[in-house]
Amino acid sequence: MSRRTEQVNELLKQELSSLLSREVRDPRVSGIVSITGVDVSPDLRRALVWVSVLGSDDDRASTMRALHAARPFLRRELAQRLRLRTMPDLEFESDTTMERAQELTDIMRRNAAERGETL
Repeated sequence: MSRRTEQVNELLKQELSSLLSREVRDPRVSGIVSITGVDVSPDLRRALVWVSVLGSDDDRASTMRALHAARPFLRRELAQRLRLRTMPDLEFESDTTMERAQELTDIMRRNAAERGETL
């Protein structure tokens, strides 16, 4: 990955986080929502945005639908805030890394408790 794409990744992550917390007013965005990462294609035409939603599966699904619907708005706002030759098309993916990590921790604690150990 080039230095330029790394810079664009970080810039998009910061600006999208700011937009989600301050500008997006969709009631379907529920739970605690955070942008965990952005992967921009080498030609800077597409950006895969990883989104973590703390909440129920329904919260996650409704938030992802809302983000999909807000793509034109978010892209327009990013274009006004950032000076990029081409504004990437945004694609949102649910990041379940934190949930999986919590599940593994719970399993490890249960196993340790069964053996009489502490973590």
